[in-house]
Amino acid sequence: MGNDDLPTLELAFPGPERDRGVAAIPSGQKTTLTGLLEIYEHAGEAVPMTGQRFSVLDSDGRPAATIELVDVRVVPMKEIDDDFARAEGRGYSDVAQWRTAHEEFFQSNGVSELLGHTPVIDDETLVVAERFRVVEPDELRGP
Repeated sequence: MGNDDLPTLELAFPGPERDRGVAAIPSGQKTTLTGLLEIYEHAGEAVPMTGQRFSVLDSDGRPAATIELVDVRVVPMKEIDDDFARAEGRGYSDVAQWRTAHEEFFQSNGVSELLGHTPVIDDETLVVAERFRVVEPDELRGP
């Protein structure tokens, strides 16, 4: 199965934010990502499942890496810990920094436009917390 058959994954919005996130994946710096459950529900998309593979796109829409989800949980924001926050690969030293950045992003104009309103973000807000590994090119080719 070639890369072309994989569902695609886009981090944040195109631009510096996405580019930094994408760059941290092949290096192994970034091994987690977090989505707002409300965005999936609004888009009518199923929450991803463990074992699913995605082609991660850069800001130009080109595949930059292939990842495989190794753990997917839907949890209230208060359950995210320092370990998960650091594994996002964005230089957060603890979950407080992660939380601030995610509150800002989830309440940004881009997300508000997408949802048609500004979401409420608090301890109980449900997020999709995903851990993943990078799939090496030779794994994609098969036997």
